[in-house]
Amino acid sequence: MSVPASPLDAPPGQPRKAAKAAWIGSALEYYDFFIYGSAAALIFPKVFFDESDPATATLLSLATFGVAYAARPVGALFLGHFGDRLGRKKIMVFTLILMGLSTFLIGCLPTRAQVGGLAPVLLVLCRVLQGISAAGEQASANSMTLEHAPPDRRGYFTSFTLSGTQGGQLLATIVFLAVAQLPEDQLLSWGWRIPFWLSVGVTVVGFVIRRTLQETPVFTQQAASEGVPRLPLATLMRDHWADVLRVVAGALIASVSTIFTVWALAYGTSDAVGMSRTQMLWVGALANLVALAAIPLWATLSDRIGRRPVYLIGAAGSAFAMFLYLWAISTGSYALTLPIGILAFGIVYSAANGVWPSFYGEMFSTRVRLSGMAIGTQIGFAVAGFAVTFAAQIAGPDGTDWSSVALFTAALCVPPVIAVLSARETHKVATEQLGERTAREASQPETVTA
Repeated sequence: MSVPASPLDAPPGQPRKAAKAAWIGSALEYYDFFIYGSAAALIFPKVFFDESDPATATLLSLATFGVAYAARPVGALFLGHFGDRLGRKKIMVFTLILMGLSTFLIGCLPTRAQVGGLAPVLLVLCRVLQGISAAGEQASANSMTLEHAPPDRRGYFTSFTLSGTQGGQLLATIVFLAVAQLPEDQLLSWGWRIPFWLSVGVTVVGFVIRRTLQETPVFTQQAASEGVPRLPLATLMRDHWADVLRVVAGALIASVSTIFTVWALAYGTSDAVGMSRTQMLWVGALANLVALAAIPLWATLSDRIGRRPVYLIGAAGSAFAMFLYLWAISTGSYALTLPIGILAFGIVYSAANGVWPSFYGEMFSTRVRLSGMAIGTQIGFAVAGFAVTFAAQIAGPDGTDWSSVALFTAALCVPPVIAVLSARETHKVATEQLGERTAREASQPETVTA
């Protein structure tokens, strides 16, 4: 049985336009975000932390990757508030410009050899701006696509936000594959800056698309009939606090992505394993290419059978698949590492990754959807961001204890499983009715019948 058409259906063409705007914005945000991750694993230890021994330099560089995740909850509070008061479109445009600017500036930074300790300070500052931008990007794009989408295809349309994420990650990997071919001295002097400068072009394209996008029908209707909440956070914590906690727990699944993208890259190219930068970058590139196809397929399946079963496949399956992937790297066999990496990240992880935009967004009412998604996901993502730093410490002084990192990753998949088991299924609820049951139940005491 399909969801009935909503009386607030978006104008013709807007669902696809919203999905396109979400895709390209997310691609830019995460191109920027993951070129930083690749640089943090391969370049920055030698450019910004070269006064330390190699192991310490790598640890410090990976810690700067996590700094953006620490900034995300702060950005979520700020951007979530204004997104639920001013609308989704304004936040989508703002986050796009902020990410493009901060990424371009990273490419312009002086190195430690040029300005000493000021260099890593400036790097961290730009990384904080990236984190603030990312905090509002996915939540605003998810809200925009979900509220424009046909009710029975919300999973499919919102998945474009995450396929954009994978597209950006793929683009980042391809660009780094190209610059990694440069001689070492050229790569460390000027070559690493090119990927950061290239973000300007994508920013311009994304801005042109987003500025012509219409605000969503349900937000416009809600603002006109009921008004917007003066303090969305207060409404959110009063009516949806349990769902915020579920989203926080569910967002820990992003640890799989950060450990795959950053820690595994550093481990695979370490002296202990000995794979080349090019080999490991190709694993990421092909896994993301497969994910581009897998994400909308998983999301379409969730429109048919529900969000919960598909998400569970991704969350529980990733715990096992990442163990296999890190084991494959430890063998030094590229013939094992490549297919298992594609399976773990491109297929299994995509089940959870493709479904969470609709699954989380459907937990909240229109009045607080952007706040709920932004705050819940960014707190969880903050933990996921520092999972890379924890993994580097857990791996021991020589960075070879992959099994402990695998167990750590599996442990971080447990809260998402618990979160989804405790959540309601929402794929057949009309868009304008999403979150209403939660708000009503939260405002009334529980009754017990004999």
